[in-house]
Amino acid sequence: MLGKMTFIEGISDFLIGFIIAFILDLFIVGPNAKKIALKLTANTKNKLYIVLAISSCMVIGMAFFMSMYGVITSNFHNGFNSSSILTDYLSVFGKNFILALPLQIIIMGPLVRFIFTKYIKSTRSESFEESH
Repeated sequence: MLGKMTFIEGISDFLIGFIIAFILDLFIVGPNAKKIALKLTANTKNKLYIVLAISSCMVIGMAFFMSMYGVITSNFHNGFNSSSILTDYLSVFGKNFILALPLQIIIMGPLVRFIFTKYIKSTRSESFEESH
């Protein structure tokens, strides 16, 4: 699906994709993924199950929408040259999901949680203690 693209087109597609992903994450996928995951794990107190459910729902939602973006931009730049847009979409979604789920669960999720608990929470609690 990759075709010829100028550097400027690549940068602009990246920025547009980033903005779309950010908006989806904040307003559509993120809140709904949390709601669904918390309903699925309502009968458990195990934090690991809750974290895995939220991560999995986030990956499914983001892969679903960003695969649409990928297929649309690919067709925009390269022209519509496939017999089935549904087949193209399912192929892109499958690849995105297969790559994103392990990356989120094994690498990015733990890394972000570590950074958040180490730096963000400690900074907030220090500021809170200083103000009181």
